[in-house]
Amino acid sequence: MSTPKALITGILGQDGAYLAQFLLEQGYHVYGLMRRYSNPTFENLQYLGIADEVEYVSGDMSDEASLLQIVKFTQPDEIYNLAAQSFVGSSWDQPRLTTEINGLGTLHLLNAMKIFAPYARFYQASTSEMFGGGSDENGEQTELTSFYPKSPYAISKLYAYWITVNFRESFGLYATNGILFNHESPLRGKEFVTRKISDGVARIKLGLQNELRLGNLDSKRDWGFAGDYVKAMWKMLQQEEGSDYILSTGESHSIREFLDIAFGYVGIEDWTPYVTTDPRFKRPAEVKTLQGKSDKARAQLNWEPEVSFEELVTMMVDADLQRLKSEPTS
Repeated sequence: MSTPKALITGILGQDGAYLAQFLLEQGYHVYGLMRRYSNPTFENLQYLGIADEVEYVSGDMSDEASLLQIVKFTQPDEIYNLAAQSFVGSSWDQPRLTTEINGLGTLHLLNAMKIFAPYARFYQASTSEMFGGGSDENGEQTELTSFYPKSPYAISKLYAYWITVNFRESFGLYATNGILFNHESPLRGKEFVTRKISDGVARIKLGLQNELRLGNLDSKRDWGFAGDYVKAMWKMLQQEEGSDYILSTGESHSIREFLDIAFGYVGIEDWTPYVTTDPRFKRPAEVKTLQGKSDKARAQLNWEPEVSFEELVTMMVDADLQRLKSEPTS
């Protein structure tokens, strides 16, 4: 039996690293799409100890010709499109770049698959931000909830979602959307609020800073562990036919709750003297609450999130404490 081949875009990001690790454990040959950097950052892959196990291919989501060449060269059995300008806040400052990478980049990749690897299976990283806070009567989002995107990021992802559905229905391709709710880990970028908190709490505990500036503390999100979610991505591509699935924990927690657990873990019960609300970090259109209902994924994929909210928060704080303690002091 030949070795299965997977192409992962966004290989250097949080999800790309965890997915590459999981696929390598399953015996896959993993190709990782990389933009041509003068000094690429392999920090996430190195953190997981797999940086040397991935075969890197050079390309760009905004350059259709490069994607055509990559798919033709790699002939992947599975394609995981995780590449994105994924920070919601930056999408307001860079709406065109966000649209080109997240929206048109997905179109380019699907077209490359249609031409050179029509037998392959395609996973599109969709997002709960597409809902924009809309929900059913129970306050949850399901696969049937109407979309109401409230940022250039969410709008670009909605285009990617529908073009994936369109290629599946129009050309008979195996194409799947994973509508993932917020998923975090020690590999999360520091621009994201969860990692900003875990890193900030660790620095405050170690006396390296004394203030943490955040936006809306009352925002609620359905937070899970990225390592759990990548397993479901793979499971989506092992079904008889492509479909669309929500991945979520089914619980929503506020940023205040995140702060309670994070500061409490390092022995600081009252965090209010350390946290300042900064209006610069508030979005032009705020999404107050997201909470997903992942019954379809749990039933059809036999998938369950394994890491609890409290375990996730303490995992992230602990990882940042260990990072900072191991850094050389000047």
